[in-house]
Amino acid sequence: MDVVLRVVQPEEMALEPAAARPAGNRAAARVEALFREHYGRIVSMLARLTGDRAHSEEIASDVFHKLSQRPSLLDSGDDLAAWIYRVATNAGLDALRMNSRRRQREEAAALDVMGSAQPSALEQLLSAERAARVRTVLAVLKPRDAQLLLLRSSGLAYRELAAALGIEAGSVGTLLARAEAEFERRYRARYGESV
Repeated sequence: MDVVLRVVQPEEMALEPAAARPAGNRAAARVEALFREHYGRIVSMLARLTGDRAHSEEIASDVFHKLSQRPSLLDSGDDLAAWIYRVATNAGLDALRMNSRRRQREEAAALDVMGSAQPSALEQLLSAERAARVRTVLAVLKPRDAQLLLLRSSGLAYRELAAALGIEAGSVGTLLARAEAEFERRYRARYGESV
């Protein structure tokens, strides 16, 4: 089966053929002239922005359709090129945001599906053993070091760590690095493997 693809030229996408247009319809003539002049550049710009030429052509067509639905804008006599490019750019950015949100929702759904699978009995046993080892090592550390590691693993920022432990914010990084090194040293000494 032979499939023939061809590129549609702007003159083939005219809003209405010139012969069918009433002589007094200046607005349609203006939209068509703007379409012929800017359509190719708008599509190219949107294709660079979105990475999808077909979607860019749809967006560009929508922009010119919006323009054709605004007779007051067409009758104003203003230079409409700036309006066309601004609307096209905003529509392209909206499309990027929409695709980004859709992709995030799809990834979250995939993680939910993957996360809903129950770990095997062996995985549960290994996880429990590792947690017990970590608790054992934390119990032999200095209380401040253990608290620092525990609070940092809970997601607290340096400022929050400093406030919670009553230490200077500027020394949190150093104290945290020392606590991590001490934890790793004791863990290796006790269990003979890396953390």
